[in-house]
Amino acid sequence: MTSATTTDGQTATTALCAVRPQVPVDRLVTDLVPPRHFANARFATYRANPAHPSQARALARLQEIAQEITAPRRGLFSRRKAAPAVYLDGGFGVGKTHLLTSLAHAVGEALGTDKAAYGTFVEYTNLVGALGFLPTVEALAAKKLVCIDEFELDDAGDTTLMSRLMRELADRGVALAATSNTLPGALGEGRFAAQDFQREIKALSDRFETLRVDGEDYRHREVVTDSEPLTEDRVTAAAAARPGATLDAFDDLLEHLATVHPSRYGALLDGVSVVALTGVHPVTAQEVALRLVVLVDRLYDRDVPVLLGGSADTRGLFTQEMLAGGYRKKYYRALSRLGALAEEGRKLL
Repeated sequence: MTSATTTDGQTATTALCAVRPQVPVDRLVTDLVPPRHFANARFATYRANPAHPSQARALARLQEIAQEITAPRRGLFSRRKAAPAVYLDGGFGVGKTHLLTSLAHAVGEALGTDKAAYGTFVEYTNLVGALGFLPTVEALAAKKLVCIDEFELDDAGDTTLMSRLMRELADRGVALAATSNTLPGALGEGRFAAQDFQREIKALSDRFETLRVDGEDYRHREVVTDSEPLTEDRVTAAAAARPGATLDAFDDLLEHLATVHPSRYGALLDGVSVVALTGVHPVTAQEVALRLVVLVDRLYDRDVPVLLGGSADTRGLFTQEMLAGGYRKKYYRALSRLGALAEEGRKLL
């Protein structure tokens, strides 16, 4: 990211709308690593709650799986059993992502960071969209482990695509690990997530071992973290005073996102310390809202605070129809994450 200098010597704030990320194809694959938010997550740092024994069981089993993936073959003609495939089933905030990133780190530290791929469901579908299906298979087949966080069951086409991709990788001996997104308080959804997952991946279902992770939301917060909007002047001044900050009108950014492939949203944030937005208002078009969800995920992965100025707080960003529809889990996740990032932004004022 670049910035200009004004005549009085101050740094002028860059707009995300001015950034056109040019991402080499190989970076789309090398960027599939545990997010900065979980950079320090390890099996040793996971605190299993004694009140929920399934947490300790899941931890122990994943440690065994890490050893199985990284164990050297005993001889040239030795038979090796099928690569492990595991699905972590549990509610929101019980540590599934911590466990999944710990598995990725364990394999990467033992075999090399290029041997473990980690991404969300959306990142993998975007990768296929950018590279094509067969090039994606070839790139990921070089890994020992592919982790898929927040496997989404709300889009039949993408679920079928991912099922096919996982089948190709499993047939080539790549270990698989996945979680799915479940809302807290969504009675029954956590319990039936495993059944939904097994049904949707059809031919692969018998290869996956399900590990239940029970517990309460360790964050002890509601689905949405409310964050009241700031005044426009305050947002503009704060962005101008902070190195690496960007400043955009909300509508301009939404239009710009439509011109950038979602697989490049991460690169859009290279070098960005804070994202400041003015004119924030409710989003009513679903295709626009879904692009915004992807951007929020990338902001959260990179721990980039946001400053929101306008007429809408985070809770009112999406319409009630969206929050009740088929993509509701995505929207609630985005609201939760954006609210948390907005609170981090407030701490910088």
